[in-house]
Order: sequence, then structure tokens, then C-alpha cells
Amino acid sequence: MPVATEPLGRRERNKQAKLDRITAAASALFAEHGVDEVTTQQIADAADIGTGTLFLYAKTKGELLLLVQNAHYATALKHGRSAAARESTAVDAVVALLAPVVACNRVQVDNGRTYLREMVFGDPAEPHHAEALTIVAQTEEAAAGLLAQHLGLDETGAATLARVISAILFLTMASSEHVDSSIEEIVAAIRTQVAAILPQ
Repeated sequence: MPVATEPLGRRERNKQAKLDRITAAASALFAEHGVDEVTTQQIADAADIGTGTLFLYAKTKGELLLLVQNAHYATALKHGRSAAARESTAVDAVVALLAPVVACNRVQVDNGRTYLREMVFGDPAEPHHAEALTIVAQTEEAAAGLLAQHLGLDETGAATLARVISAILFLTMASSEHVDSSIEEIVAAIRTQVAAILPQ
């Protein structure tokens, strides 16, 4: 018998409502102007809260960007999983998994590159950074599952290749070589690299 979940109290509902407003305000401002051109005061004003309250949810603009992008990345991963399930080869399945992540990262190029930098160099104890790393781990697990399914790899082999594929994804998206590349060009570059490392 399922256990009924307790409804959120007023204080928790208010906290969630503020977090939702902060996320929506930061998302809209970052998308329109880029993270470097937006101030925390602008985000607080757009979310209709004080800057002191804003800093309870995220201490820096980097953390705010992680908060916003994590939500988008999680949605992209969900779409990628669905797309990958329809493919019949390992390369096609892995690329289908990763393509929505690339598209998500390129909505605003500077924001996407800053997000990747925050993930790599940010404080892993900070909650939004930890969430980003969790989503990366989920992406690697999904890729490992596809490799095991399509190539018959054992768990260790699939996980190792998935970690390499994750590195390919993030290095290709962050590379200065691809600053002006389209989503399609980046996905094609990832496909070429993935195909080169997968067992034939």
C-alpha cells in the first residue's frame, strides 16, 4: 500500500514559490542578456524578493546559473532518454541521448560555456553544483545502459566507455573551436568521436 506524502506546510510552500520565482527570473534574464550582463539585483527585482533573500538560495551568479541550467539539463536528459530508446545501434542511441543536452547547452552560448566551467571548477559541496554533478552521473549511467544493451558490454566496460563519452560531450561543447558552431555541427563532431571509440 503506497504511503501518503505529507502536504507541504505554508513555510515550505513559500520557500518553493520563491525558488520558482528566482529560477524563472534568472532563466529569463540570462537567456536575454547572458550571465555576465545580469546583476543579482536585477534577478532579485524580477523575482520580487530582496537580495538578501536571493543569497539564501544561491550565493553567486555562478550558483544561480547552475540552478537554472540544472533544470534545463534534467529536462534535456529526459528527452534524450526517450529518443535513445527508439534507436537500433549504439552510436545512434548515444547520440540521440546527448543531442538534447547539446541543444540545451547552446540556447545561450556564453551561458552554456559558463555552466560547464562552474560544473568543473565549482564547489562540489554547494547544493546546485552537487545537483549538476548528479545529472552528469545520470547521463553517464544512461549512456552505460545503452552501451550494455547494444554492444553487450559488461558493467565495468560500459561505465568506462560512458565516462569517456561524457568527456567527449563536455570538451566538445566547451571547446573554443566550437564557439560559433551550430548544434548540428557539434552533434556531428560528437558522433564522429563516439563512433571512433566504440567497439565495432
